[in-house]
Amino acid sequence: MHDTLPLLEKTRFPVIRRAHLETLQINLGYKCNQSCVHCHVNAGPNRTEMMDVATMALIPQVLAAREIGTLDLTGGAPELHEGFRDLVRAARAQGVRVIDRCNLTILFEPGQEGLAEFLAAQRVEVVASMPCYSAANVDKQRGDGVFDLSIAALQQLNALGYGRQGSGLVLNLVYNPQGASLPPDQQKLQADYKRELLQHFGIVFNELFALTNMPIQRFGSTLVSKGTFDAYMDLLRSSFQEQNLPGVMCRSTVSVDWQGWLSDCDFNQQLGLPLGTSGLKRHLRDLLKTGLDEQTIRVAGHCFGCTAGQGSSCGGALEH
Repeated sequence: MHDTLPLLEKTRFPVIRRAHLETLQINLGYKCNQSCVHCHVNAGPNRTEMMDVATMALIPQVLAAREIGTLDLTGGAPELHEGFRDLVRAARAQGVRVIDRCNLTILFEPGQEGLAEFLAAQRVEVVASMPCYSAANVDKQRGDGVFDLSIAALQQLNALGYGRQGSGLVLNLVYNPQGASLPPDQQKLQADYKRELLQHFGIVFNELFALTNMPIQRFGSTLVSKGTFDAYMDLLRSSFQEQNLPGVMCRSTVSVDWQGWLSDCDFNQQLGLPLGTSGLKRHLRDLLKTGLDEQTIRVAGHCFGCTAGQGSSCGGALEH
């Protein structure tokens, strides 16, 4: 695995500061039932890092102390954490909106029986990875058979009401480009997804999020190996849109790794960059005492991935 941080630190990015903290994004661990080329976490079946019980117990406390309205659960496959369902119940009991970043195939893993029904009962928002509506493209990026399982999972979620008008059960899909290119226009791509998935599989969903691949971890290392890292960075820099700066996710979200350490975003977390510019590590427990408003955000070259073109965040394009 090539280390891309030294390459990213050579690039200047505009100074940005935090606004009010609205979302706590928790990485419950790097274990996953898939191993995808574009994965910026380098997750996979052989990863063993998982959040411990003591750190998990801090999450509802921090949600209450900072009056945070959204809990965003990610991984790996967050559902593989044995405390996942208890955490969801605790957050929902506090009236917190919960998002599950789901790879869909997890619904059919041993030990995950009843997962879809649980998510529906708790009214969890599902953000589901679906890199294309074509079987060949999905299987190329995620592995043989992933497309068929993903379709079956979406149909199962639809049967429970997810993505259907008036149900209140939100199902959003996520698109990532196949390689070193920016995603196409999100609204046009969403229309294509809705048409193709409905026509061929009877599937409905709410929104499509088009995300830019970040030049870090597995994807960044692949770029270095192919000799295309600099060209991709040139693309991101040349596509910079200043109007996207106010909407970048790091202004209202804090990322928490499986050990409880804070970063400004999920990408900084994977680069080992602690929260802010002081260089001092801060832990989830620190949020019980102090907030983060107006603090300077740690930036580097990969941040151009969030501001390039239509922009990219955990909630999709910044320009709609």
